[in-house]
Amino acid sequence: MRIAVPNKGRIHRPSMELLEKAGLHIEDKGDRKLFARTADPDIMLLFARTADIPEYVNDGAADIGITSLDFISETDVDVELLLDLDFGVAEIVFAVPEDSEINKAGDVDDSMNIATEFPNITRNYFGDLGISPDIIEVSGATEMTPQVGIADGIVDLTSTGTTLKVNKLRVVDKILDTSAHLIANKESLESNSKKIREIEMAVESVLRGRRKKYLMMNVPSDRLGSVKEVLPGMSGPTVMNVESEDDVVALHVVVDESELYKVIQKVRDEGAKDILVTSIDRLVP
Repeated sequence: MRIAVPNKGRIHRPSMELLEKAGLHIEDKGDRKLFARTADPDIMLLFARTADIPEYVNDGAADIGITSLDFISETDVDVELLLDLDFGVAEIVFAVPEDSEINKAGDVDDSMNIATEFPNITRNYFGDLGISPDIIEVSGATEMTPQVGIADGIVDLTSTGTTLKVNKLRVVDKILDTSAHLIANKESLESNSKKIREIEMAVESVLRGRRKKYLMMNVPSDRLGSVKEVLPGMSGPTVMNVESEDDVVALHVVVDESELYKVIQKVRDEGAKDILVTSIDRLVP
């Protein structure tokens, strides 16, 4: 089985880290490799351009792939979206020069030029509005095209908006939210469902673990009930006896990282002490 992974770019490193944590350790690392073996003899990594991975998976050259939703939308492939990996988060936006008279997408007319690395997304976006501007496909530095008189506006990827501001561009409309996704070839999903679902579960367990924290604390026995009442744990805390002269128990619980600050304050107020917080590499329900 082949998993297509970006060979470079903004989602290469987080993709590799995710697979490593999921247990798919790369056996033969090195630059400029097309393939790499993993700890699972049945799984091989295929390194490719992020933009090409949707087609690789669609055509069956790879059974699974990690790529960005914007490239999936741009290529309009028929693949199965398995997981949103929650990194490489960005937006595709329509932007124009700050002094432009264009204030909404409907102000664009067929005589105008729009520069982009995403011609299909751009064409569909304006087509839905009944507009057919001239789409100028560029391979980089899209934000420069209005400055040199090539385009009246751009459709581009942005994560912070800083590059747009530096180039005196303002966002007119957001077209698409995008992030890295795990995708699968639909025929492979039917013929090798068990293996693909196994990989999906391993990756998902890493994502689930990232959003949780493991909380350990000592609690006086007479305060245990009060502490348990303020805990939002997944399925109730684990309580264990502690070999101590004091009448205390050890309490372990998994909590959402977003709730951690408040939970710690609440359990301390109820008498918990010696509180320890650790990360979770993987969480399999």
